[in-house]
Amino acid sequence: MAYWREQLGSDGSGAGGAAQDFGLGVFGENFTVDGLPDDEVCIGDRYRIGQAEFEVTQPRVTCYRLGLRLDAPTLPALLVEHGRPGFYLRVITEGQVRAGDAITRTRRGPHALTVARIDALLYLPNRDRRLLEAAVDIPALSPGWRQSFQDLLAGSTGTTGATGAAPAWSGFRPLCVAAVVPESSTITSLHLAAPDQAALPPALPGQYLTVRVPGPDGVPAVRSYSLSSAPGSDRYRISVKREGAVSAFLSTRVRAGMSIEVAAPRGEFVLAPGTGPVLLISAGVGVTPVLAMLHQLAAEHGGGGSGGREVWWLHTARDAAQQAFAREAHALLNGMPAARELVFHTAPADPAEPSPVPVSHARLTARVLAELGLPSGASAYLCGPERFMADTTKALVDLGLDARRVHTELFGTLAPVNPGMRPAAQVPPHPPAGEPGTGPLVTFARSGLSARWNPATTTSLLELAEACDVPTRWSCRTGVCHTCVTEVLSGRSAYRPEPLEPPATGTLLICCSRPASDLVLDL
Repeated sequence: MAYWREQLGSDGSGAGGAAQDFGLGVFGENFTVDGLPDDEVCIGDRYRIGQAEFEVTQPRVTCYRLGLRLDAPTLPALLVEHGRPGFYLRVITEGQVRAGDAITRTRRGPHALTVARIDALLYLPNRDRRLLEAAVDIPALSPGWRQSFQDLLAGSTGTTGATGAAPAWSGFRPLCVAAVVPESSTITSLHLAAPDQAALPPALPGQYLTVRVPGPDGVPAVRSYSLSSAPGSDRYRISVKREGAVSAFLSTRVRAGMSIEVAAPRGEFVLAPGTGPVLLISAGVGVTPVLAMLHQLAAEHGGGGSGGREVWWLHTARDAAQQAFAREAHALLNGMPAARELVFHTAPADPAEPSPVPVSHARLTARVLAELGLPSGASAYLCGPERFMADTTKALVDLGLDARRVHTELFGTLAPVNPGMRPAAQVPPHPPAGEPGTGPLVTFARSGLSARWNPATTTSLLELAEACDVPTRWSCRTGVCHTCVTEVLSGRSAYRPEPLEPPATGTLLICCSRPASDLVLDL
């Protein structure tokens, strides 16, 4: 307390805040103590205070609410930068504690990693791998922090996605429409090639493309579509269901020989390497990313020989007319010795209508899944309507599949992360209230919304997103925690304040950034 009173001043002026009483408890602490600085206390240390014994489990989580309480917005970043976040204690032995009780350390934590060092290891750059390995070896470290360090050891910081690779090109580039092919009564494929016919950069099975087309009001419209082509193909194929203005434009107005603007393949919903069973489960146009995965599996395990990876293909459509890629998937599966194909039509116009594959006239429900005898050790990849994915995920987990092996693709907005906020009814994204801005155009690709930047009413991209009711993810709001990290499809930005650790190339932190040019965000 004395340290921060000296750093910030008793009126909070050091952090740009109004007058505050720096009395006991102002930081929301349960214990205010003399001594025990963060650069001496170690994770796993145990202390006896009065009749009770406690164990140090983690640094205090950096949170925007502390800055709000003290009217000092940058305080969460200062706690990390100064190495004084505070720490949490786990009660080992209950007992009475009084002011004035002596504090006695009864055990030193393994590896003697201080609270300040552990905090810096998560939030600051230039991490030492040996310290990460030591951190995950401390039994007292809380599960959330241990998982974060395990992700860092695995090379996934949460900013570059499962692929760990930067997109093949920056921004949007023109690709030539080589062919337009109807796939069903509602789905049309566009085959895209480089204007010079050179091979396009390879995409991973399950990734998507983001396209930008002219909008009716002069503002470009941006949408994302899964790649349905075989990975490694010289061309890309996206398959579009006709629903909405952009998909209608792509399905009915685009012709072979035209060009459209396309961002590089990206996405975390990708087929992981392995030899265990795979479940590819889709509904409607959700077949597209899992079809790309099927192409990859067929290339690796096809040929009609013995053995091979066990693959289950479960697809549901309304009827035969709306089922896309039936013959293509069937041919791939026929060439795989350990593949099973199950197709469901929920509302066939004519149950006797011929189909190129065996069809069940039923819904793919939890009961049906339970009767199939699915392998419990499988990895599952699901794509379809949000309700379908939620219900199927629950059913698979109930059947014994590891929830960490059930992967879903969601093209809409991601579930928000807004700690400390009361749940509110979700409002469709909309332009911000008031006079339109005159600054750079900011496009939220997942939300299908564009808005001009207005520095008079917003100080960060996060504030602009909130003004538009675009679902967001954030925690610290000062560039510390990286909860708000967002992929940049095109454009430039600037930070104010600078984050303690910059995110990966091709991403930004919306909580402390603003547009420096027209900007397209995967949000």
